[in-house]
Amino acid sequence: MSNSATDHATIPQTLWAARGRHTGPAPEEVVRRTLRRHKENGDIDDFAEPPADGGPARRVFEARWRAGGTVTVRSRLTLVPPDGRPQGHEWRLVAEAERPWDDAWPSPATLFWPETSAHEGADDSWDHHPTVAGLRLRQANALPEDDKEMRRRLRDAAREAWCVHVVVHEAMTPDERGRLPLTRLLPSGLRHRVVEHRAAPQQLRGVNWALKDLGVEVPRGGAVLLPPDPAAAGYDGREHSVRNVFLDGSEPAELVAALRRFVALPRYLPRDAAEALTDLRENWTLLTLQEELERERKLVAMYAEALDAMTKSRDLYKQAAEQALEALAAYRDVPAPALPQQRPGPRTPGALQQLTRTFERLKLTAKGRQQPEPATGAAPNGTPDGTPEGATREEKREKQGKSSDGEADDGSS
Repeated sequence: MSNSATDHATIPQTLWAARGRHTGPAPEEVVRRTLRRHKENGDIDDFAEPPADGGPARRVFEARWRAGGTVTVRSRLTLVPPDGRPQGHEWRLVAEAERPWDDAWPSPATLFWPETSAHEGADDSWDHHPTVAGLRLRQANALPEDDKEMRRRLRDAAREAWCVHVVVHEAMTPDERGRLPLTRLLPSGLRHRVVEHRAAPQQLRGVNWALKDLGVEVPRGGAVLLPPDPAAAGYDGREHSVRNVFLDGSEPAELVAALRRFVALPRYLPRDAAEALTDLRENWTLLTLQEELERERKLVAMYAEALDAMTKSRDLYKQAAEQALEALAAYRDVPAPALPQQRPGPRTPGALQQLTRTFERLKLTAKGRQQPEPATGAAPNGTPDGTPEGATREEKREKQGKSSDGEADDGSS
């Protein structure tokens, strides 16, 4: 078992919560008839059947009444189809009052479900435990004879946090009056939230062996309340046990006091109970005219706050946009700064020598590409002997002959 409830929300003192299982047919018809009868009798102010989420087989009923004639109580019962659960429809009932719950107020369960003795032919199949087979809310449930089965039942019951489980040991075999459930003698506000387990006289040793894992034990002829899981802050099993319980039909005053102390503890709120309470608060439809007016006022105030926040956001955005445009215009009016002139860096001797060698190579290459000058005495556009290019062989011979005659004349003279 867990030993800390710090991670869970605690049960509000204004909340009354219980759940069970209806094993008969058409439970929604039973609830409608019961609510209609209570409205006709003036026990409740009004009731409604709003639409429910979760499929067509799911039903939701709301009822409103004034506890003690002045304290407004809003209650909501949800019928959950079996869908793999034990036989019948599970019901979850939460009721929230305007001030902390008084156990002298009527049990909300009796406003949705009929009491067997209330009228002839009443439905009595609604008080089965939702998860542990064989348990009833309005009966003294005998513990199994087998010790292991007894241990399993008590362990499963302790895990169920909607109800309070009490184990009563019979010091001796009771008479007919003593076999009646003690829950019928409890205040109406505690009734239907307490499950009573009965241990026969010879089962004392076995029941305490079964309770060993839970850290409690039942006194001989007494009673003990099963600890919650996780344990509530300030829980002490010794303070939630009763030394003597008289099964003679008298009011069990010590047991009632122990139950009141237990209920007042900051016990954690089961997850499905928290969901049911949230549905009651947020999806409540059975409003009075004053409540509808107050609700509309709250909606108007909420919308006004949202509109004001949007207006402020728009103004801030507009102001930021204007500042950005002004900054952009100012930036465009500023002339661009002149770039600094690049000055050549000092040349190193190695670089100068490299440059000189490069010019020399270029100079030599240019000289090598120049055409050679023509030979001395050569006629332009001709051969060295003055013969035009393309002359025939006879013309060349005649030219050579004339040259020879000229030289002979010169020698004779």
